[in-house]
Amino acid sequence: MMRTLKLAYLMIIFCAVPACAQIDYHKHYLNAKTLYREGKYNLAMETFKPLIAYDKNNPYSQYASFYYALAAYNQGFKPLAKTSLNEIKKLSPAWDKMDEVNFWIGKINMEDRDYFQGLKVWSTIQDKSLQPLIEQLKTKSISEVTDLETLRMMREENPRDAVVGKQLATQLAKNSSNPTDKAQLDELIRTFNLNRADFVAEAPKSFFKDIYSVSVMMPFMVNTLEPSTASKRNQNVLDFYEGMKLAVDTLAKQGVKISLRAYDSERNVNKIKSVLNTDELKNTDLLVGPFFQEEVKPIVDFSLTNGVNLFNPLHNNLELLGSNPYAFLYQPSLETMGRKAGEFLSANAKKKTCLIFYGTTRRDSTLAASFAAAAQAKGMKIMATHRLSREQSGNILSILTTATEFDDFKNPKQFALKKDSVGGIYVASDDALIYAKVISGIETRGDQIPVVGSESWLEQHTIDLEKFQNLPITLIAPNYVDAGRPYARAFNRKYVKTHGRVPTNYASTGYELMLFLGNQLKKNGVYFQEAMAKAGAIPGYITEGHNYQAGRSNDLVPFIRFEAGNMKVIDKK
Repeated sequence: MMRTLKLAYLMIIFCAVPACAQIDYHKHYLNAKTLYREGKYNLAMETFKPLIAYDKNNPYSQYASFYYALAAYNQGFKPLAKTSLNEIKKLSPAWDKMDEVNFWIGKINMEDRDYFQGLKVWSTIQDKSLQPLIEQLKTKSISEVTDLETLRMMREENPRDAVVGKQLATQLAKNSSNPTDKAQLDELIRTFNLNRADFVAEAPKSFFKDIYSVSVMMPFMVNTLEPSTASKRNQNVLDFYEGMKLAVDTLAKQGVKISLRAYDSERNVNKIKSVLNTDELKNTDLLVGPFFQEEVKPIVDFSLTNGVNLFNPLHNNLELLGSNPYAFLYQPSLETMGRKAGEFLSANAKKKTCLIFYGTTRRDSTLAASFAAAAQAKGMKIMATHRLSREQSGNILSILTTATEFDDFKNPKQFALKKDSVGGIYVASDDALIYAKVISGIETRGDQIPVVGSESWLEQHTIDLEKFQNLPITLIAPNYVDAGRPYARAFNRKYVKTHGRVPTNYASTGYELMLFLGNQLKKNGVYFQEAMAKAGAIPGYITEGHNYQAGRSNDLVPFIRFEAGNMKVIDKK
């Protein structure tokens, strides 16, 4: 295409040569310029043509070429315009209007989304009078680029370009949960002297109170509860709240006064909006909830509008919080868990090779992608990734246990996926049909491939505990409770005494969350987020702890494994 345009441009020059001797160059040039200024670009192009060819008596050759290109541009013939301008650079590199030529070449590149070439051409321009217009056009073009890796490459090639730096900061600010992204955002803010408040939403100055009000918005379904000891449909919600209540009692003994208030969402968005409109809730110091994902948006919006800190206790989806500086996930985000799993397996696998199995949900895909990125960054080779529906879960055994050699008793001794060729397997799914088949596969193989999975596998009781003991299975366990801790023993005794049964995982989560948040209120006041972030890793009471240094989700992720009949924390990242 470009070769054809170049030949066409040369034809224009050569065809114009025979008429050159007959031309009054000055008069012809003024006529062409008049047509150009009047917007008669087609006639202007035709009139500039005879002036393009070089002649010692023609002082307008470069100018004619330049305005011919601009006339072509204004008619929408951008490829021809670009070719014409590049020919000027080739034939007249010392022309004193070269900055204007480069301006238009750069402009065309940027409009064609050839950003790297456009920035490169514009960086050669010395004429300071053109800089304001360049900055304006650059800002408009670069603002269309949202891909982080593209912007990082732009910055690498243009480290001092403020427009590129600002756009990269803008995109990083949309999700600064990754520590590397957060560090780069801070560096950009310093380097280009950007207003931090434009990129990092900050809470107001904190203050202290004698009594802190904590409101819990959950589907208690009070109107449907029956006065019996039988398990309720929403027993998990009730257990979570009972755990919070016991934590409030513990805090009171430590001198931390909490007014705990329960609001029934009834699992109805309209009901939630009605409750959120009350003055009482607008004046709360801290909001905990909701239980279901579909209830999140109105609560997050309320938190932002009224400046109320919000902790979502159960979800891992950081996108639910938007850019609300008051909203946090109590749990690690999906991205964090996937990344930490990748770092863990990379550090502990004997071979730097791994497989990934995951389901068809968005949750699974996010975990798998985050794992893969982190593992590869640490030098792991991803041998294969397998996205499987529940119906396709049977393929897992084919992948892991297709035999190629057998012993004398017809037992497989070698497989299509060679023994000892896999350094580890990451299973990014809580679906029992998927992870149970992976466990069955490595059991059949007998080569002790390390598997990394989720603590929820223990809760589903699909796999015998004996297999967790005998196979190298490690679980990501942000909610793991160390039963030997003093707080855990006291909580367990008190819960059994109060309710006549051992606490569930939901009760334990409610207890730990309330102890953690209550102590943050005591130490750092209502807007405790800045101090909480600066603290880094904060030891837990019955769990391993919390870390909000990197963003608005818990960045501390423990890994557990059965050893000698007991579950133990083997690492926490």
